[in-house]
Amino acid sequence: MMIATNLGFPRIGARRELKQALEAFWAGRCDGEALAASARVLRVANWRRQAEAGIKHIPSNDFSLYDQVLDTSAMLGAVPPRFGWSGETVGLETYFAMARGQPGAAAMEMTKWFDTNYHYIVPELTPGQQFRLASTKPVDEFLEAKNLGILTRPVLVGPVTYLLLAKSAPGAPDFDRLVLLDRILPVYEEVLRRLAAAGADWVQIDEPALVLDLDDRTQEALASAYAHLGCAAGGLRLLVASYFGGLGDNLATALELPVAGLHLDLVRAPDQLDAVLASAPIPPVLSLGVIDGRNIWRSDLGAALILVDRAVARLGPGRVMVAPSCSLIHVPVDLESETGLNDELRSWMAFAAQKLVEVAIVARGAEQGPAAIGSALAASRAAAAARAGSPRSHDAAVARRAR
Repeated sequence: MMIATNLGFPRIGARRELKQALEAFWAGRCDGEALAASARVLRVANWRRQAEAGIKHIPSNDFSLYDQVLDTSAMLGAVPPRFGWSGETVGLETYFAMARGQPGAAAMEMTKWFDTNYHYIVPELTPGQQFRLASTKPVDEFLEAKNLGILTRPVLVGPVTYLLLAKSAPGAPDFDRLVLLDRILPVYEEVLRRLAAAGADWVQIDEPALVLDLDDRTQEALASAYAHLGCAAGGLRLLVASYFGGLGDNLATALELPVAGLHLDLVRAPDQLDAVLASAPIPPVLSLGVIDGRNIWRSDLGAALILVDRAVARLGPGRVMVAPSCSLIHVPVDLESETGLNDELRSWMAFAAQKLVEVAIVARGAEQGPAAIGSALAASRAAAAARAGSPRSHDAAVARRAR
């Protein structure tokens, strides 16, 4: 049976509710409990929306009050000394101090998350850094969803990507952050054990660094990391997610990771599918990112279905998942909220809510055949043709000036 999945959902809220709650908290108009309550409402709405759209693997721990890398630093207890952290749980005061600064302690650096317009707080590490589990957010949010009757797939930023995105702390010597891998893995292992005990089935570990140019040492670090995590996972099935490009020279390393699944971005790098399918070994499950998670346009459902069918023909439907190319945090929440849009423009667009539907449609088409989604395929073709031929997107005067 084909499984429709998602890698992450926008946390801002359809009407920017998270932004409003955060600004109220920072201004002192509400307390931490009120902020937590607002965040919980958004998470519940996101989980239920995805379930209603037909998504079977619904992410948890994709929600963040700031960004997922800062959440990982909190999980690892990687708090710079200037913030005066007690060494216990990383609470809201310390968390936001790291992101926004506090009197006498400058905020940590912020930079772009790969080539997106999202940003993350850059971890500051030292050669002798110690780590400990200081936030149980991944487990807490999994249990929160489970208590609603929704079994989610928790999401973690991968340990190798985390270290590659970090920098040496101010005043510390520059060093290879990968030497800290053996120190952070026990924290990841503890989180996996707790998720397994809580009843998780799958865990998604994001390693977008897999699409970068990696040297031999980094590829060896990936192999070593997942050998350890695979042992600690027990009955958990791990899905390693690559995105924002193709695996390239990292293909063999990715395919040999001892995990249950591998996610491919087939929007940025559709040609890599043939290379993966021609390889051996292939992970037990391939997650195919065929719906664009980074723009607002409707997908070409026919082209997406061709890619999925190619994988199904090689592996069978039980070993293929359908997904967006990456997390949907990069797009607005719901097209239905945009009541002022021109009808023609609206017909070309798909926001996060609509992209979930596209994922489910492609999964159904791969399982039941194109005739089962004939009307959706026709609508997709019509929208693409209208956009391609419209003067809104192809202005003859502009083309003449460009020439």
